[in-house]
Amino acid sequence: MAVRLLLDENLSEQLVRALAPQFAESLHVRLLGLGGASDLQLWNLAIAEDCVLVTKDEDFVKLSVLRGPPPKVIWLNAGNVANAVVSSLILQNADAIEAFVAHTELGVLALGLGPRPR
Repeated sequence: MAVRLLLDENLSEQLVRALAPQFAESLHVRLLGLGGASDLQLWNLAIAEDCVLVTKDEDFVKLSVLRGPPPKVIWLNAGNVANAVVSSLILQNADAIEAFVAHTELGVLALGLGPRPR
């Protein structure tokens, strides 16, 4: 089963191309003309398009707790980092993402960078 990602506007459109080898059918809200859409609009779009919503916005975590899946939410707790770091974080966790999508009861997957060297 191919996992489709819907990237929130707080992520770069360039990630669609960077993630294509693993997540070929990914979408980005700005490329769909939905920049500035409300959280609920994006939530409903992710459901309609059968996508996993990928965001840095913690509001979607709260929305998932209130509503439950679908859609599933991948919360990137990585701060302000380069696109290469974000794409690497997602691609390195592709197996975990696929397992998360297959698990019917889970609504949120948090991905982070871990402790940073000083």
